[in-house]
Amino acid sequence: MQIYGLGFIGAVIYFIQQSTSFWAGVVGFLKALVWPVILIYKLLEFIKA
Repeated sequence: MQIYGLGFIGAVIYFIQQSTSFWAGVVGFLKALVWPVILIYKLLEFIKA
């Protein structure tokens, strides 16, 4: 859970810095919630193959 938290914090910082408006920041926050999950899924999919 701690690794997910670090990934989430890093993703939030990245996406918020890249945003140009308030709503882009909101979308960036939502992307940051999902991004670590997709990363782990792809990693496990790669290891399985």
